[in-house]
Amino acid sequence: MALPAPPPARVFAELVPAQAQAQAPTPTPAPAGRGGPPAPTGREVHVSGSAELSAGPDRARVSLRLGSRKEEAGAARSSVARRLEYIAQSARQRGVPEENMTVTEDFSRVENTYQMEAEVCIIFSDFGKMQNVCNLLIEKLGTAVTISPPHFYHTPEATDTLRRQVCVAAVGNTRRKAQEVCRLFGQSLGKPLLIREEETKEWGGHIDSHLSNSPDSLTLQERIQNATAYASCRVFAVFEIKGKENRRNKLL
Repeated sequence: MALPAPPPARVFAELVPAQAQAQAPTPTPAPAGRGGPPAPTGREVHVSGSAELSAGPDRARVSLRLGSRKEEAGAARSSVARRLEYIAQSARQRGVPEENMTVTEDFSRVENTYQMEAEVCIIFSDFGKMQNVCNLLIEKLGTAVTISPPHFYHTPEATDTLRRQVCVAAVGNTRRKAQEVCRLFGQSLGKPLLIREEETKEWGGHIDSHLSNSPDSLTLQERIQNATAYASCRVFAVFEIKGKENRRNKLL
C-alpha cells in the first residue's frame, strides 16, 4: 500500500554579503573566565523539511476458549485441565515464555450438571510462532477449543522508537537539502545553529487495550496492515554557511 506523499519541504537561504558583515558592529569580548553571548555567525541557511515513516505491530494477542459440562464436577475439571496443559506445553515448546500466558477459569453449576470454562490469552512477539501454535492446536484439539483471530498492537517501546526514528529522518532530510542549497551557490555547509521540531503527527496503529472491531474474514496480512502505525515530523533548522566549497570534496 503506497504511503501518501509527504508535504513539500520549504527550503530558503539568505547569503549576507561580505560588505554587510564588515559594517556589523564588533562584539565586545567577554571578560576572562566568563562566557559571553555567542558571536554572530554571519551567513546562515534556514531550512524546513519533513519525513514520514511507518511501523508494523510488534505484538499479537490470541485468546483460546474451552469448556466442559459433565454430571460430575471432577470430570468437568479434569477434561478442561488436560486441554489447558496441552495448550501451555505446546506454546512453551515453541519458545513462548510462561509470563506471556494468562489463564482464567470459571466453574459453575448448570441445572443438574457441572460446567467448567477456561480462557487462555497468549502474547506473541514472533508471528510465525503464533501461526504454528494456532495451527497445531486446531489440528490436535479441533472443535474442543475456540481460537479468536489475533489482535495486533504496538508496545509503548515500539511507539517511542517510531517517534525517534521519524524525527531523526526529518533532521537528516533537512540537512541534505541545506547541503544542496549551499552547493548551488558554491558554498559549503557548516555546523547546525538551531534545530527545532515544529510538528509531529501520528495515526493508525493499535495499543494493547484497544478492542479490535475487525471482521473475522480479514486475512492475517490485512490485520497487520490495519494495525500499522504511521508518524510524520516537520523540523526547522539553521545552519552556518562556510566559505567556498572545497573542490576536492565536491568531486568525491
